[in-house]
Amino acid sequence: MDYLTILGATGSIGDSALDVVRHHPESFKIWGLSANSNTNKLAKITHESEPHVVAVGENYGADIRAKLQNKKVDIFEGRTGLNSLARMPEAAIVVVGIVGGAGLEPTLQAVRAGKRVLIANKEPLVMMGSEIMREAALSQATILPLDSEHNAIFQCLPSILQKKLFSPVEYGKRVTATDYGVTKVVLTASGGPFLNLSSEELKNVTLEKAVAHPKWKMGRKISVDSATMMNKGLELIEACVLLNIEPNLVEVVVHPQSIVHSLVEYKDGSFLAQIANPDMRIPIANALGYPNRIASGAPNINIQDLGGLDFLSPDESRFPCLKLARQAAELGGSAPVILNAANEIAVEAFCNRIIGFTHIWMVIEKVLSHLTIDFESGLESVLHTDKQARLAATECIKELTKYS
Repeated sequence: MDYLTILGATGSIGDSALDVVRHHPESFKIWGLSANSNTNKLAKITHESEPHVVAVGENYGADIRAKLQNKKVDIFEGRTGLNSLARMPEAAIVVVGIVGGAGLEPTLQAVRAGKRVLIANKEPLVMMGSEIMREAALSQATILPLDSEHNAIFQCLPSILQKKLFSPVEYGKRVTATDYGVTKVVLTASGGPFLNLSSEELKNVTLEKAVAHPKWKMGRKISVDSATMMNKGLELIEACVLLNIEPNLVEVVVHPQSIVHSLVEYKDGSFLAQIANPDMRIPIANALGYPNRIASGAPNINIQDLGGLDFLSPDESRFPCLKLARQAAELGGSAPVILNAANEIAVEAFCNRIIGFTHIWMVIEKVLSHLTIDFESGLESVLHTDKQARLAATECIKELTKYS
């Protein structure tokens, strides 16, 4: 029996993780849950799953206490409380489903505590990937990706490479995927809801259409990232970190059917692909059960019903976020931190109907060109860069909307 903590329990990742756990009551039990402000849903989940600890955002402690007044559960509050929950020794597994850069510190805390850390959000590895992998080597933590693309890549690697890359022992001797015959990885993208729209049509898309993903059920932020293809850009950076490879070895293709989740090419000419229904319970079950296979609760694919599978080159002139992310990956240093922070602020402004859809990449490009890139990898330096990029993006948005 393993205890696990789910950070971001009220989001879509939390829903899927809890469902997988329900299928395996003999193997997993919930130690802790966190949410930022959705105390109604957190209270409901707490009554169902009986955690020992819950954590909420600043100023939401009294609210959740009132909703759980008859429950025997410890309540943590704010950033300090979230970080404390992430490193508690009772939970062997921590699922990180917190959206955006807010997930960085608790991810780092869980890694430093030597846990099996299941990362669903891309931002911690984008912002501080090399440092997180170094910390994992020091603490003997295991880092397993939950997003469907990187989990697919993980499944397509030989078991010895899985262990050496994702459970690093000595960071200074960390291997690269190319040491074991990998010549390229291919990330697949659904193309989002605007795959076939022209550049002119993209200027007028609405928030409602942007979050209506044709294949996946996701939160608002990642749905917009999918629509701009920034999610694939962040995944490109994450793949470089996890596999210890250069950006030129990561290819992105558009695969509208969302059945092939990623492919790995080997030097003998072989491609290995992971194929499954677009259901987050599948990668979550893979990571929770690793190295064994456990039931996810998701429906199996009927191969005979698949029909044709399409793989197309992405149009970076219509979706420049992908190009900007590749540039940030190639620049290295703090460039991915700046990219991510500017994107978060721009997406938030779009979701609040302050800027248009195509303004998102305009903001990111301007902030990337405005800020100086440094190569300090410590947490304080990363958080400072993140703050500066957010301020720069906010100013850029003010300029864009000055006369609107």
